[in-house]
Amino acid sequence: MQALLSSWNAEAGPGLTTLAWSLVLAAAAAAGYLVQRYSGLPKVAGYSVVGGVAGFFGFADAAWPLAGNALFLLEIGMAVVLFEAGARISLRWFRHNPMVLVQSLAESVLTFVAVYWLLRRFGVDEGAAEPLAVVAVAASPAVLTRVVMDARAAGPVTERAIVLSTLSTLYALTLGGALAGLIDGGQRTGVAESIAPVVVLLALSLVVAALLGLAMRAALHVMSPASENTSMLLLALIAASTALAALVGGSAPLSALLAGLLLKQLNPRPWVWPRQLGTAAAMLTMLMFVLVSTVAAGTVWTSASAALVFGVVAVRLAAKVAGTVVASPGSGLRLSQALWTGCAMSPMSAVALLLASQFALASEAHRATIAGVALPAILMMEVVGAVIATLALQRAGESARLAEREANDSGRGGLE
Repeated sequence: MQALLSSWNAEAGPGLTTLAWSLVLAAAAAAGYLVQRYSGLPKVAGYSVVGGVAGFFGFADAAWPLAGNALFLLEIGMAVVLFEAGARISLRWFRHNPMVLVQSLAESVLTFVAVYWLLRRFGVDEGAAEPLAVVAVAASPAVLTRVVMDARAAGPVTERAIVLSTLSTLYALTLGGALAGLIDGGQRTGVAESIAPVVVLLALSLVVAALLGLAMRAALHVMSPASENTSMLLLALIAASTALAALVGGSAPLSALLAGLLLKQLNPRPWVWPRQLGTAAAMLTMLMFVLVSTVAAGTVWTSASAALVFGVVAVRLAAKVAGTVVASPGSGLRLSQALWTGCAMSPMSAVALLLASQFALASEAHRATIAGVALPAILMMEVVGAVIATLALQRAGESARLAEREANDSGRGGLE
């Protein structure tokens, strides 16, 4: 299929590629709707399956490592989701409940250590094991927020899972972006040389975040949140910050996340996306999920790495659950709630793919190893992780959709 697209593109220009992606996105939209309606699973499962099939058969051209338009679209989609996720977190909450930060650090550190240990036990070189462990740290606020939206979930497990997923993404983006510049060399001769790239990346991303957050605050102060012009302005600002972060050497997703945090501190009152922006953001999010699964499925997989991939996925899930449960005393969650919170953080998606792509570009020597482990794990946990998160929210008793189904079923039983 790739050869056919290449030969036709030589004559037809970009038209055939546009047609292919349009058909894939149309199929994904239909699949997401049908999956949710007839199985109760989140729409993202349908999006990912369609993208995976398209990538496996080479129907949609998506190069690896990510570059060009594919990279820019993925970063915009992530920026929108992470900005919204950051805007849900109030730093004042951590002052009143610092154990939330302890819980976040515990599950992230334990995940990194456990995955790194497993990879080294399998004989994976340190230069590949370290980046893969960073990739494993990143949960997916994008998948989780879609699951929450589709399940209409609300409660302490839901809120804690979103916060911890966002914080793990913050850690992974900060460390991963800096590590990509050090992965293949011996530049890390001391502590200062190791910390300096992290500080530089974080500082540059903070500058872009401050510009984006202040610009959005000014816009929302002057313009009505319900206006479609406000929606267009907000999306344009996010796109501009994505390009600016790339130009100055920062991280676009990290800048968006930090901008959301900043805006929340400047405007503590709850706020929601304008309706028009929600529709546009939903389209970008669907494109992001399809793109992730297409890229992940379009690479060469080997049966030899299957045991390692399943091992990484299992150890990662166990570490996130264990870290969340161990640090739950004093955090405001019961042990059972901490268990379901850890399960809800199992999805992996766009952030993990972006980090894996950065590492693959930075290290030609370890590119095949990173792709062979990270991409199958990401594709698996974008689908399976969404299902696990849905079941976790249901078992925690926070899914309004499940409650409605049970009420309807009991009503039918009474009529019969």
